[in-house]
Amino acid sequence: MRRLNTIASIVIHKAGDYARLVRLDRPIGLWLLLWPMLWGLVIAADGHPHQRIFVIFALGVLLTRSAGCALNDFADRRIDPHVARTRTRPLATGLVSAKEALCIYVLLSLSAFALVLQLDPYTIQLSLVGAGLTLVYPFLKRFFSMPQVWLGLAFSWSIPMVFAAETGHIGNTAWLLLIAALLWTTAFDTLYAMVDRGDDVQLGVRSTAILFGRADRIIIALLQLLTLTMLAVVGVRLNMGHWFYMGLLAGTSVFAWHQWLIRTRDPAACFQAFLGNHWFGLCVFVGIALDFLFRHSLS
Repeated sequence: MRRLNTIASIVIHKAGDYARLVRLDRPIGLWLLLWPMLWGLVIAADGHPHQRIFVIFALGVLLTRSAGCALNDFADRRIDPHVARTRTRPLATGLVSAKEALCIYVLLSLSAFALVLQLDPYTIQLSLVGAGLTLVYPFLKRFFSMPQVWLGLAFSWSIPMVFAAETGHIGNTAWLLLIAALLWTTAFDTLYAMVDRGDDVQLGVRSTAILFGRADRIIIALLQLLTLTMLAVVGVRLNMGHWFYMGLLAGTSVFAWHQWLIRTRDPAACFQAFLGNHWFGLCVFVGIALDFLFRHSLS
């Protein structure tokens, strides 16, 4: 009995290490990946997404994000122990091995692909592009000064996929929405990179936070303004109503809050601003959802 309890304890602790490896204890990344998908899904489906497609993409986002975290920690296994924010991650502390992280990445990626196989061939082809974006991203920071832009493309790629799954094609609206999400992701991941800027400079890791230097706040503000502009263009193109623009107005106030938080570039405040981007994604989604809800209720 004692031996069984010991084995059970080891399994529980190992499961906890794996859960922390894929950031199940930190859902912010999941939300930031989920919101663009939901924006695109509701718009592509004219406010009435198919239940099956919603479930496939929601689970796909969870699996893809978890797989990406495992691969990212594998790629950064020699960097994370030297960065204050990441030195307690399971792979950095040795609680999870590099081989285990790779196995988890492969397992989760295959599970996500199995979900996509339930969709049409066009969406399946697009998913392969998304998988490539996810695979390449963790290794970019060694030589590319703007990995945040690449991450923006990876985070936004679910938008053309949901349009393909719902409508069978990708129109200009999907690409405009993708650009908006890409700009937004670049902005919030620059905030994230500002937290580690001191460590990254010493380690030779590249990021937009380092590239932008003292112009970081201005460029983030510009990216946020362009995000709002592109979303407004989508709204005009789709003849969206006041609920949509109220969502954008609420999102604008969230961005203003972020700018106030990072006024001194304090790392803790920058991290708080990064976390606060969840509220921007929520504001935009609520605006889109309410617009379609009341548009159809009045028609």
